[in-house]
Amino acid sequence: MLRFYKQIWHHTGPSQVSLILLSLLVAALAAVPLQFQKDIINSLKPDLIIEDIFILCLGYLAIIITSNVLKFLLNYKSSVLGERTVKVIRQRVYSAQHSKLEQVRDPGTLTTIIAAEAEEVGRFVGAAIANPLLQVGTLVAIISYVASTQPYLGFFLVLIVAPQAAIVLILQKEVNSNVRKRTLVLRGATSAISSETLKNVQDVQADILADFDHIYTVRRKIFRLKLSMKFGMNLLNGIGLVGILMIGGVLMMNKGTDIGTVVASLAALDRINDPWRQLLNFYKELSSVRVKFDLIVGGASLS
Repeated sequence: MLRFYKQIWHHTGPSQVSLILLSLLVAALAAVPLQFQKDIINSLKPDLIIEDIFILCLGYLAIIITSNVLKFLLNYKSSVLGERTVKVIRQRVYSAQHSKLEQVRDPGTLTTIIAAEAEEVGRFVGAAIANPLLQVGTLVAIISYVASTQPYLGFFLVLIVAPQAAIVLILQKEVNSNVRKRTLVLRGATSAISSETLKNVQDVQADILADFDHIYTVRRKIFRLKLSMKFGMNLLNGIGLVGILMIGGVLMMNKGTDIGTVVASLAALDRINDPWRQLLNFYKELSSVRVKFDLIVGGASLS
């Protein structure tokens, strides 16, 4: 993984800096809407002043607009960087194919790398640093905000998030192994098809069909592992929803919090759900892409 990130920073460092700055700005604004929600709900009383609600709602809308503009810029710059990296990888892999210093790849493998694997690895590069930074920053900002307003609810959010990480770390290693197997088998089948001639078609046909069966079996196992992770995360999110309502209700009965804080905590659970899922998906994608990066590099130097 360190080698992968060294390559990313070596080739895209200046572009990554601007993405990092945008990610930090977006993460810094992540918890602000929760404060507006809390203030708006707590201000809904018989002595409500319309002007106060109006100002709060305008502030809330301004934060939403600002955050989405920054996200748009972040996603656009990330996508452009990823696409530029795809082009560079394809150019270098293709050039290495014709270099006397490199081991020549067979046409089937070269086609697979240039058509699919280079695109997956290259596009990942655009989000390799900014994405996890944004998601971690968002999680820290939201959980810190809830903990600062009501420590018990903040601690409970941490208890919901931590087991999700454990689920992914345990199952993802097995997914990585199967992704590598599938990629190698698919390369072999593609290469065999590319080199197939009328003279040897019957000899290779059985092997190619067996490879297709193997790919199908591996993919089924990957599906089971990924769906198991999704099931565990959904279950924990459901527990989190019920837990916040229960804890919040008890605290309100004992004057330990207010309705605005409970509602903000429910919103926080929903808001951490998206960055947490994206962070876990990023980890899964990183594991998969790193495997394919190692396979792409192979004999060709991309440094």
